[in-house]
Amino acid sequence: MLLEMRHIRKTFPGVVALDRVELAVDAGQIHALVGENGAGKSTLMKVLSGVYPHGEYEGDIVYDGQVQRFGGIHDSERAGIIIIHQELALVPMLSIAENLFLGNEVAHRGVIDWTEAHRRTRELLAKVGLRVSPETPVGELGIGQQQLVEIAKALAKRVRLLILDEPTASLNENDSAALLELLMALRSQGITCILISHKLNEIARVADAVTVLRDGSSVQTLDCSAGPVDEDAVIRAMVGRPMADRYPPRSPAIGEVGFEVRDWQAHHPQRPERPFLQQLNLQVRRGEVVGIAGLMGAGRTEFAMSVFGRSWGQRVTGTVRIDGHEVDVSTVGKAIAQGLAYVTEDRKGAGLVLDESIRFNTSLAHLKGVSSAGVIDPLQDTAVAERFRRALRIRTPDVLQKTLNLSGGNQQKVVLAKWLFTEPKVLILDEPTRGIDVGAKYEIYALIAELAAQGRCVIVISSEMPELLGITDRVYVMNEGRFVAEMPTAEATQERIMAAIVRGHAARVPAATTESTA
Repeated sequence: MLLEMRHIRKTFPGVVALDRVELAVDAGQIHALVGENGAGKSTLMKVLSGVYPHGEYEGDIVYDGQVQRFGGIHDSERAGIIIIHQELALVPMLSIAENLFLGNEVAHRGVIDWTEAHRRTRELLAKVGLRVSPETPVGELGIGQQQLVEIAKALAKRVRLLILDEPTASLNENDSAALLELLMALRSQGITCILISHKLNEIARVADAVTVLRDGSSVQTLDCSAGPVDEDAVIRAMVGRPMADRYPPRSPAIGEVGFEVRDWQAHHPQRPERPFLQQLNLQVRRGEVVGIAGLMGAGRTEFAMSVFGRSWGQRVTGTVRIDGHEVDVSTVGKAIAQGLAYVTEDRKGAGLVLDESIRFNTSLAHLKGVSSAGVIDPLQDTAVAERFRRALRIRTPDVLQKTLNLSGGNQQKVVLAKWLFTEPKVLILDEPTRGIDVGAKYEIYALIAELAAQGRCVIVISSEMPELLGITDRVYVMNEGRFVAEMPTAEATQERIMAAIVRGHAARVPAATTESTA
C-alpha cells in the first residue's frame, strides 16, 4: 500500500467539503477517483498534495507507511507526489526546457547549465513521446502536447505518485488515447497514478481500482482486477440512484425555420488572406436541436463565434435570418438584441467573471433587465439570480457566492442562467457538458430539451458523438471550415459521421494537389 488517506475532513465557511473520506491506493496502479461535480475530488487531492496544508484539515495522510504533515506543495513534491491541475500551470512565453525546470533549475554554483537542461529535456520528452525541440515556446503547442509537457515536468521531479485532474477534458479523441497509453506505460515503470475523470469509458479502459465520492464522502471502492468496471455501477454510486437512460426522452414539436445562416464565409484573423470558413449554410427550425459534429480544428467554434457578433475572423460575409427576416449581428450587442446567445466552450476564461458572485454573472449580459433609469437595482438583481438558482438547481448557499468556488457543473449552469436571462430565440451551446459529471450532464440535457420544447432554436457543438446522437434531431458534419454532410439524427451513427469527415477531406486533396503543382 503506497497511500492511505484516513478520516479526511475539510470544511470551508458554511460548507463541509469532505466528511471522513477514506482512500487507499496500491503502489504501481492507476486508481480512478470519480464523483459528481462538487463531490470533493479536487479538494481531496489538494489536501494530499499540500495545497491545503496540515492543520487545515482533519484526519491522516499515510504515505510509504509514514504519517505525513505536508506544510505546502513543496513538501509533497519532495516526497514524490506531483499534481497536474485541470488548468495547466505552464508559462506560454517560456520554452519547454524553461518550464520543465522552473523552480527546479539545473544549476552549478548558482548558474543554470542550459546544455544539461536541454539534454535532460530531450530525454524527458522522449519518455512522454513528444518530438519537439526543447527550445519551443509552450504557447506554440496544442493542449494535448502541453499535457505531455506537464507530465514530463513531473518526471523531472522524480514523481512516484502522479495526480491528474481531468487530464483529457479539453483533448480530442486521438490526444486522449495517446495520454491514456502514456499513463499505462508509466504504470509499467512503477509510477502510481490517481486519475480524476468524468469520462467513464476512459476509466474502464485504464483503471485498476475506482473510488467513488458523493457529497464529500467516500461511498465505494470498486476493484477492476477481474475486468473493466461496470459503468452503470459507477453511475449508481456517483448519483445515488440508477440512471436507466443517459439522455432524457423527447417528443420534439418542430415548427418553421427560425434561424438561418446563408453563404457564410470568414477569413482567419491572423492570416486574413486565408478563407477559413467557406460557403456555410445552416437552418434550424423552432423546437429543433441541431448538432454540429467534427474533429478539433474543423471550424465549429470559429463558425459560432463569427455568427455571434463577428467575434472571430476577418472579412466575414453572409447573411443571418431569424424568423424569416434578415438581421444585423455584426456586433455582440446587436446579436444579443436580435435574440442570439452563445455559451462559450471556455466557461472559466470567457463565460464567467470567476471572482464575482453568481448574482453579478447572471445579469451580466442583460443589465437593463435589472436596472431602473440606468442604475442597477440590487433587490431586483438578487431576485433574478435567485429565480435562476432555483430553476436550474445551482448548488450554492446563496447567490452572493463567488462563481470561483462552484463546481464545474454549477459554473456551467450560471453561464446558462446568464444567457437565458436575455430570453434568446436562438441558443448556441459550445461543448456544454465539457468537464462535468454524468448527473450534471443529464440536467443540462433536460434543460436543452425544455428550451427546444419552448420553441427556441438550439444548436449544440460537441466533440462527444454519443452526446450529439443522444440529444439532437439533426446533425451537420463539419471539416476544414465546410459542412460536408447533414443528416437526421435517427439515421446518423458515429461511423457515418466519421465517414463523412474522411470523405470531405479526401474530396479536397486532389484539388489542393493540382493547385500546388500548378
